Amino acid sequence: MTVLAAAVITGCGSSLPAPTPPPPVLPPAAEPAPAPVPTAPPAGRTVLVGTGAEGVVVDPRTHIVAVGVRDPFALALLDASTGAVLRKVPLPGGLRHLQLAAPGGPVLVPDEGSNRLLRVALPGGEITSQVVTGVVPHDATAAANGTVFVSNDLGHSVVALRGNQIVHTFTDVTQPAGLAAVGDLVGLVDVRKNTLTVYDAGRLQRVAELPAGAGPTHVVADKHGHLAVIDTRGGAVLLYALQPTIRQIGKVALPGTPYGVAYDPVRDRLWVTLTALNEVIGLNLSAEEPVLATPLPTVRQPNTVAMDSSTGRLFVTGTAEGVLEIIERVT
Repeated sequence: MTVLAAAVITGCGSSLPAPTPPPPVLPPAAEPAPAPVPTAPPAGRTVLVGTGAEGVVVDPRTHIVAVGVRDPFALALLDASTGAVLRKVPLPGGLRHLQLAAPGGPVLVPDEGSNRLLRVALPGGEITSQVVTGVVPHDATAAANGTVFVSNDLGHSVVALRGNQIVHTFTDVTQPAGLAAVGDLVGLVDVRKNTLTVYDAGRLQRVAELPAGAGPTHVVADKHGHLAVIDTRGGAVLLYALQPTIRQIGKVALPGTPYGVAYDPVRDRLWVTLTALNEVIGLNLSAEEPVLATPLPTVRQPNTVAMDSSTGRLFVTGTAEGVLEIIERVT
């Protein structure tokens, strides 16, 4: 009887499926370095814009600079030539990233507090539309066909809008963040999976997913049809081609915790902030191999940067002190 019972127990046990292994533990999202007190004066002049200045974009047509500020939440609009604050547009919540839908505007404002994408007209600052997109919208970019992609940081989704209508929701992401478009191809950085995903804005389909370093945060497009991903944790810029196949084509080491990024198509320069060093550095992308320029000292905690390609002015937010640094005619 004992032998028979043991045989029955053993037989039953062998028929059970193997336990499912737990999912891999993903690393936390990379963040900018807490910046030290600057040891050098900033390369440009500074303008007080508001508490927690972060998120900046400049329109080359109207020469309006838009900066996100807090306490209270607002979009500060400045004259790019004088640095004068023209007006502050009240917002329901805060933001971290800004892009233009097109030259001349509107500004795409992913408002984290209201879970909405706001469109703000230039130069007047009127809010022309508000669309609920998901939990904590982080970034927004417009494809060539007019489709706007919005990454929902804590909503684990990316939505595609045509006009004010959500036409598709992608749920193949963990923590979506930075966005950039090359024609109708849209690149997305996932800051938990550490990947670059590429979507087709015409077909509303995912077409590729590639590794993107140790901790990517931002992505920007250049005039060569490439995407540049800022690997904040890995201390590098990663370059990707989208044609004829989507693939990584280069890597440039950038010590100093790179974070904010902007591109100047006139001079073919990529500008990246180094948050651990209070610096901004340019990369010449027109050379066969990207060439680093001499870094420029910035205000404290340079989390975001923008470029007015029509004048060569560079704009850097000092998040720690609520200021905007204006650097004249960089090369």
